[in-house]
Amino acid sequence: MTPEQLSATVVDALTALVQRGDLTLADGVPAQVTVERPRQKGHGDYATNVALQLAKKAGTNPRALGDLLAAQLRTADGIGDVEVAGPGFLNITVDAGAQGQVAADIVAAGAAYGSSDAFAGEKINLEFVSANPTGPLHIGGVRWAAVGDALGRIFTMTGAEVTREYYFNDHGSQIDRFARSLLASAKGEPAPEDGYGGDYIREIADAVVAERPDVLQQPAEEAQETFRALGVDMMFAEIKKSLHDFGVDFDVYFHEDELHKSGAVGHAVDRLRELGNIYEKDGALWLATERFGDDKDRVVIKSDGNGAYLSGDLAYYLDKRERGFDRCFIMLGADHHGYVGRMMAMCAAFGDTPHVNLEILIGQMVNLLKDGEPLRMSKRAGTVVTIDDLVEAIGVDAARYALARYHADSPIDIDLDLWARQTNDNPVFTVQYAHARIASLLRNAADLGLEHESHPELLTHEKEGELLRALAEFPRVVKAAAELREPHRVARYLEELAGTYHRFYDNCRVLPMGDEEAGDLHRARLTLVHATRVVLANGLDLLGVSAPERM
Repeated sequence: MTPEQLSATVVDALTALVQRGDLTLADGVPAQVTVERPRQKGHGDYATNVALQLAKKAGTNPRALGDLLAAQLRTADGIGDVEVAGPGFLNITVDAGAQGQVAADIVAAGAAYGSSDAFAGEKINLEFVSANPTGPLHIGGVRWAAVGDALGRIFTMTGAEVTREYYFNDHGSQIDRFARSLLASAKGEPAPEDGYGGDYIREIADAVVAERPDVLQQPAEEAQETFRALGVDMMFAEIKKSLHDFGVDFDVYFHEDELHKSGAVGHAVDRLRELGNIYEKDGALWLATERFGDDKDRVVIKSDGNGAYLSGDLAYYLDKRERGFDRCFIMLGADHHGYVGRMMAMCAAFGDTPHVNLEILIGQMVNLLKDGEPLRMSKRAGTVVTIDDLVEAIGVDAARYALARYHADSPIDIDLDLWARQTNDNPVFTVQYAHARIASLLRNAADLGLEHESHPELLTHEKEGELLRALAEFPRVVKAAAELREPHRVARYLEELAGTYHRFYDNCRVLPMGDEEAGDLHRARLTLVHATRVVLANGLDLLGVSAPERM
């Protein structure tokens, strides 16, 4: 019996009491109640404080309501016992058969176990990474690659229609500095004072010259444009390949330049003018963001007729909404924290709801440690550590898991030595090893001709119960990770599950020994092992991490 099933059982019990006239609830029976695993052993399999929550509406005290509800629950299928504790908490022990059925249900569901309809019908646009194509993807962008892709997988598992989008910044001064840096390198000159350095600049400059041998004979302005066009394409192709090798692919690559060429900025300004939120002052067009909570109004079109930085944001947000997205997520680095207020004001200016139609997630710094010392330089990029540096050091699986394992709004230190180890102090190894260990056990069972069978009533051992309850929590963990935008909850859950499985395995023999004849208990435990493999694999897949069969 899962927490969701038990919640429904409690609701059914309340409904029966109301229909029988034993209970009156002012606001009616709730659609669901909170059921949690108790923190202390001996307090049953699950606990609920529903009696404390509803007592006032029922015109009684929590303890009396608890006694009434407990008596009703004891008659329900799958309930072993109910104890009323303290002021009215209900500690519920689930019948062994109902608890054990969880394993068979998980095996039957397979890859679908953990899914829900929590976000069914929602069209979600996830914009993440979106690093400027002026250099290899640095470690801050890599964090969003891991977290953003995991969040997309979690939203999909909870019923949403998800589009992953990369905002390709190919418009503005940074691209001009990149082009000038390439041109200088090709000429054998030092990088401009405000330009970019690193071996990658020389590599791309050489590649442009190889493709266009005449480029250095072109007039300076034309040559710079050639380096800009070809160099940006080459750099972005490299970024896309690095992300693909990291297991992250995007559905849409949106070019910022198109916003300015297509008239999208003018369209956004017209819409805001219709809504009464654009005005003219000092020859410029202003967005009245202060009325929506910003600290001041913002220039959209400068007095020289050029768009201010915000103009692109306006056009891009409106474009997403007109493409039919209900929720637009933007994932930004910590240096953009001050940007949130104006973006939410912009959302409101379009008549939308901030933090609903538009959400901005902030990611903090990532520090890499090698031999206990900060790693700050890349062999190739020079000034920053890149995605390829990280993957070379610890591999894709460890990198993705390490970056997704922590709350995105917390700075993290990644010890490269620890994450490269094949030991239990490496969290990803711990989880993957549990899966590989199970795969090995299932192969051994197959060699013995032993197949799993559902005998849920036989799974009565304490460690079996702990594992069953842990497995039953997975759908709730996935749903919470989606609702709170916190993929790290899945990683931490998997680590706890791996530990729970190992304790079960150490205490409960799964395969027969020697000439021992296989019995129903062996087959029932094999079902429990199979269910654990399913949940470990599903959880790792949500993080974009492989579930190895052998290690």
